[in-house]
Amino acid sequence: MTKKRRTIVFQGEPGANSHIACHEAYPDHEAVPCATFEDAFAAVAAGEANLAMIPIENSVAGRVTDIHHLMPTAGLHIVAEHFLPIRQQLMAPKGATLSTVKTVQSHIMALGQCRNTIKKLGLKPVIGADTAGSARQIAEAGDKTHAAIASRLAAEIYGLVILAEDIEDETHNTTRFIVLARAPDWLAPGKKPAITTFVFKVKNIPAALYKALGGFATNGVNMTKLESYQLEGNFAATQFYADVEGHPDDRPLKLALEELAFYSSEMKILGVYPAHPYRASDGKMS
Repeated sequence: MTKKRRTIVFQGEPGANSHIACHEAYPDHEAVPCATFEDAFAAVAAGEANLAMIPIENSVAGRVTDIHHLMPTAGLHIVAEHFLPIRQQLMAPKGATLSTVKTVQSHIMALGQCRNTIKKLGLKPVIGADTAGSARQIAEAGDKTHAAIASRLAAEIYGLVILAEDIEDETHNTTRFIVLARAPDWLAPGKKPAITTFVFKVKNIPAALYKALGGFATNGVNMTKLESYQLEGNFAATQFYADVEGHPDDRPLKLALEELAFYSSEMKILGVYPAHPYRASDGKMS
């Protein structure tokens, strides 16, 4: 009997940047596409997939909002992170040229990452469900006036011709992904630089957020990410999503989390995992 291959799911269609991230980080896993983020989360929660590769933020377009709302209630755990430099390609059916194309379709974040190039070429942007799906649709239509923005892999998969290479507006264009699993798998303390991700709600008292975060400053803990968002349309109930450098067993972070808990009504750690090497090379982590 052959051993069942481990799987990692991603949102989008074959050729998506998330697909590329799966191959880079987990080449021994079978990458399986899902129509939505909810479908990807559900596949891991149900045990149908081992891992999920989920984009959480981009250096140009900002955060992927849906993920911050899904994470706290999904019951999944962050076990790793991956940084992928994004290189966007303008592609169209064979026979098309820059002079024939009039519209360009892609995911809204990809369109935002290539805003200056789209304007320079005089193209009308069309929002698609995702980058690779847009490439597939453009290939199926075969209209030489319609182009797509997607990865080089997508162009190869769907037989499109690349009309302009690396059209992202910023060379630093990078997407950060988190890897989700059904069970927690905390990095052992002291092994390597760690990132701890958690969500919390502060108590409804004056200066609660200021006091809750004070412990990170006084204990020298670097907070690399802090996002806030409302819950169920309630303007008073705000939840925060944070990344910090360090392990909960490290004394500085342990003390900071204890102070955070004192001023919070809820606090939950979503994962403790190795800091990706990109952080060090990018000057974000000592």
